[in-house]
Amino acid sequence: MRPGACSVRLMVMRSEDVKKGLERASHRGLLRAVGVSGSDLDKPFIGVANSYSAIVPGHFHLRAVAQAVIEGIREAGGVPFEFGTVAVCDGIAMGHEGMRYSLPSRDVIADSVELMVQAHRLDGVVLVTSCDKVTPGMLMAAARLDLPSIVAVGGPMLSGLHHGRKVGISSIAEALGRVRSGSMAEEELAELEAVAFPTCGSCNGLYTANTMACLSEALGMVLPGTATIPAVSSERIIASRESGSQVVELVRKGIKARDIMTAEAFENAIALDMALGGSTNTVLHLPAIAREAGLHLDIDRFDQVSRTVPHLCDVVGVGGQYDMQDFDLAGGVPAVLKEIEALLYLDALTVTGKPLKASLESARVLDRRVVHPLSDPVHKEGGIAVLRGNLAPEGAVVKTAGVPAKMVRHEGPAKVFDREEDAVSSVRQGDVAAGDVIVVRHEGPKGGPGMREMLILTGTIVGMGLADQVALITDGRFSGASRGLCVGHVSPEAAERGPIAAVTNGDIIEIDLSKRVLNVELDSEELSERLRAWRPTTKALTGCLARYVHCLNLEA
Repeated sequence: MRPGACSVRLMVMRSEDVKKGLERASHRGLLRAVGVSGSDLDKPFIGVANSYSAIVPGHFHLRAVAQAVIEGIREAGGVPFEFGTVAVCDGIAMGHEGMRYSLPSRDVIADSVELMVQAHRLDGVVLVTSCDKVTPGMLMAAARLDLPSIVAVGGPMLSGLHHGRKVGISSIAEALGRVRSGSMAEEELAELEAVAFPTCGSCNGLYTANTMACLSEALGMVLPGTATIPAVSSERIIASRESGSQVVELVRKGIKARDIMTAEAFENAIALDMALGGSTNTVLHLPAIAREAGLHLDIDRFDQVSRTVPHLCDVVGVGGQYDMQDFDLAGGVPAVLKEIEALLYLDALTVTGKPLKASLESARVLDRRVVHPLSDPVHKEGGIAVLRGNLAPEGAVVKTAGVPAKMVRHEGPAKVFDREEDAVSSVRQGDVAAGDVIVVRHEGPKGGPGMREMLILTGTIVGMGLADQVALITDGRFSGASRGLCVGHVSPEAAERGPIAAVTNGDIIEIDLSKRVLNVELDSEELSERLRAWRPTTKALTGCLARYVHCLNLEA
């Protein structure tokens, strides 16, 4: 349906399935038990999916955010019903077996929202979210349900200060490498960890959590200008209340999630992604969200857009010096969208009930140090590239915005590891030399399982001064905080008998970002022979991970 047609729909109350008619007497009685009055039965029933958790810094404050959403819903004439979802902190899960559970949690989150909303016949939903897999999972649920929906993000934390320098999660990861190399004392690391995370909220740079919050705004699912408001700001509470009020308006107008999350909206999100230079995990999440909306989003589209939309933002997480608070003060997402508006679909609908162009009328860049103009970009191309070659026939992904200039093309011998921990140990022991290409395999979605992020490894490489001397490729993936020549998502993965399974120590690997090439210097006959002789490793899996791999096998 065209955006302008949405406002003429009649409101359809799904909640009548549980509150109207003689046979619903017991339903009404049960609703009264949770405080629903007789007059409430004529109002829209709105779900508030809250991913609050007492162990996740990005979610620790979401009780207050959800309460503001609830107030907004009531003020607008709706009846709010809050329920919870799981949430994994990738920072705490990183570097050990717990990280295998992060990506599978995305699907659990989407399923849990669907279960609650569908079982109780809610008319709309506000998705209170933050952090890496939670926001994508929430968006997947919204697209799947196709109900009036709005995303209320929790916002970024403030940076810590250490000896007058802004610090955060990447500072600690890289400091670990400096301690191992002897250039930092353990006492200084202890000082750093005590000040690096001074508030609640998602980590302070354009890592996966904040990248996905920004892309949610570009998709039209977040109120304009609110994705980057700091978690501890009073403006965050005001925006949350407005989100609650606005979802009731969406219900009344009959504007659903798929009216907003269209093919054009995904194009806008990818364009913003390239301008931000955000996390490579967006290549994992945006296609999954699009699939729930009935759309196909090929990873090559990211590369195509990267060729036309330059990297504009000098922000922490992409090698920049400014944090998310600086980005917010510079104008946030609307400022970047305004800068690239000639490259956007401006008629795409947003949760305001108006097209994107209406949201950008008053937008402007307030700090050119943070958001560069198109005429003077940070990099001439966007922040993400897709590579192909005999080592990645189905593609691999690299955050070009974080690659040192001297590493745009690299060729060197492989140092092969079958799990992340072995690679970390080797780097720390000095077994990796300048020029090497570290290969970490069996860390993909199926082979890991769970496709672990590798911030400990990438941070160690940077901290030991090797970021401009060695490359890293994997069938796993990287934290949004990673930088250096890090090529992830190599596909097919080793567990699927991909070519990365056949690489041995000393094989010469070629990486060329300008040509978008990832090759190993083996002829096709040798590569095929090695793969014929290769035997997969088997892992005893139970519970969530066993079910996750089973579902991957069904999808294949």
